[in-house]
Amino acid sequence: MVCSIDIQEKPQLKDPVLIEGLPGIGFIANIAALHLIDQLKAKKFAEIISSSFQDFAFLTETGSARSPINELYYVKREEVNHDLIIWFGNTQALTTPGQYELCGQSFRYCPEFRLPTCGFARGFKKEEVKGEPLLYSAASDEETLKESIQLGTKVMVGHIFGIAGLVVGLSRLRNLKSFALLAETIGVHPDECATRAVLSALEKFLNLPVDLTHVDAAADQIKRMLESFGPIKNIQEEKKKEEEALRLYI
Repeated sequence: MVCSIDIQEKPQLKDPVLIEGLPGIGFIANIAALHLIDQLKAKKFAEIISSSFQDFAFLTETGSARSPINELYYVKREEVNHDLIIWFGNTQALTTPGQYELCGQSFRYCPEFRLPTCGFARGFKKEEVKGEPLLYSAASDEETLKESIQLGTKVMVGHIFGIAGLVVGLSRLRNLKSFALLAETIGVHPDECATRAVLSALEKFLNLPVDLTHVDAAADQIKRMLESFGPIKNIQEEKKKEEEALRLYI
């Protein structure tokens, strides 16, 4: 298994907080991370390539090529005690060992977490969502969970699959504090309404002023990205079906 990180810059960061924003249900994390990158003028400092990413490149009419990739961005915040690292990408790893390796490699470049936000904008799939989506939270420890509940969230009970669940679990094993925010979503299309809900909660939690008026622009950009990377979505769906079938026997 190969997972390599190309470091383009080594920023000096103070107690960085990790914000994970990879594709998931409702693509909420993806939209939120892209919106933060644009709003906060985040700077890319690393690219992550894994052999567990889908093996193809998408070629455009102009002759350029896009490949499955993850990227790390940083934001310096002079007014507070914690800088930000934003983990953005157009795919998760497509195998379980690949997910563990991807998560572990990313942790290497966030050496001192106070409160890494893990899967902060995940979707909690519902058949129907009426009015404002409800927020749920999960955390690596009781203290952090209490803080997230004060944002008006309910406690998440059950399973969190994929990179968001891994970050919470592995954070606990490494004595790091982390939490995930999950918003109700039907999950069929990129959900900008649910994204606004989790960004509002994250804004309070991290003292992070965010202009929410242009979330729709980030959602449109994610939609265009999904159109070009349709095969990834299909493979993830097939993998999920296989894993759900396997769990029936465990």
